[in-house]
Amino acid sequence: MPTRRRLLAGAAGLLATPAIVETVGAQSAFDWKRFKGTEIEVTLTLNPRADILQKNQKEFEELTGIRVGSEQIPEQQQRQKIVIELASGRPSFDVTMVSLHVTKRTLGKAKWLTDLRPLLADPTLTAPDFDYADFTPGGLSYVTQADGRIDSLPMFIDLWVLYWNKQIFQEAGLGYPSSMDEMLATARKLTVPGRQQYGFVGRGLKNANIPVWTSWLLGQGQETVSPDGKLLTDTAEAIWAGELYKTLMRECAPPGSIGFNWNESQTSFAQGRAAMWLDGIGFTPPLEDPAKSRIVGKVGFGVTPPGPKAQHSAMFGSSLGVAAASRKQGAAYFYCQWATGKANLRRVLQTGSGAPPRRSPFQDPALMASSRFGREWFETLLKSNEIARPGLPEIIPVTEFRDTFGIALTNMIGGADVAAELRRATNEFRPVLERSEQG
Repeated sequence: MPTRRRLLAGAAGLLATPAIVETVGAQSAFDWKRFKGTEIEVTLTLNPRADILQKNQKEFEELTGIRVGSEQIPEQQQRQKIVIELASGRPSFDVTMVSLHVTKRTLGKAKWLTDLRPLLADPTLTAPDFDYADFTPGGLSYVTQADGRIDSLPMFIDLWVLYWNKQIFQEAGLGYPSSMDEMLATARKLTVPGRQQYGFVGRGLKNANIPVWTSWLLGQGQETVSPDGKLLTDTAEAIWAGELYKTLMRECAPPGSIGFNWNESQTSFAQGRAAMWLDGIGFTPPLEDPAKSRIVGKVGFGVTPPGPKAQHSAMFGSSLGVAAASRKQGAAYFYCQWATGKANLRRVLQTGSGAPPRRSPFQDPALMASSRFGREWFETLLKSNEIARPGLPEIIPVTEFRDTFGIALTNMIGGADVAAELRRATNEFRPVLERSEQG
């Protein structure tokens, strides 16, 4: 588990960020052609952000003279591939896309990725216009390990927001909820089973349902695992979040939602059967597609309401890092800079491929004016970006965590006692977490 010394080092690393920003912003003898003639290999997960990088790869090659071989692999297989190859000490790639919500801790503990802090602080290696300060706090915290190492650069953040049906709210004379307690009260008022109208819809399926519960827990200013590796899953705050989850799903959600994943939740909301839906902002496009949605033009986008102690948006995301075993560190780092630079992250937002972890794309009037999602969508994304915290614990056995506590949440929807279920799941998972941190 992280020691006090490592945690202090991590805090020092974050405090040192302004120094990095100041150094990077200085005038330098930076030259994009410094590694001309080098060939690098890049492994990407199969997603729209990777499409953008491959589509514009020639731009990077012409800018730098570096030749790039890149491939996209489905996320689950890609995660397995990079762990196996990095562990061997002879990876076939120089740059890898990282699923932060799953493999951050695994890669960080093994130190398989290069610590980028010295490179970021070197004005001959970091472009003057890279603008490190443009990254959001959530994005930067996500790529920072417990010991302060920054071993990747943020590429994409999936932020959880509260979708709401403006027509249903207007007909009931209600406004957007100002707190989680008010959200529950509103959901109850808008639940009219006789009209097949429900106040809330969300994931009930085990494993998939965890981020709904953790989103409510963030409203207590608490995550599921403390910085020093202790489970916080049966605290008073965790039980409060569990009770909120149970009540919403039992009293205010459509029948059968115990088996809902994001797609069933999205369908219910798009059909106008649910007044509110908590999930990732990346599910927006179908809601504004007349061929798939009955509520086009009626969709509201809201930041997750504040809880009793805090207001946060649960986040998931990906980044790009340089393999520590790569012999082409400089060229690989240049690729990461280009990939996470302002131009590419503007493309991410422009194409609706997700939320970039930079501020500048959201401050582009032309981009907002040309978007079919509207100003509210942009404003919700930007504010959520500023208050983002991980929706899953940064631990090695993430899948086991989701399975164990996902079953507990599903049992709650069935009527089980919240405190008892969380205690059982906590006791069951604790030895799994402890074993993962040994060695």
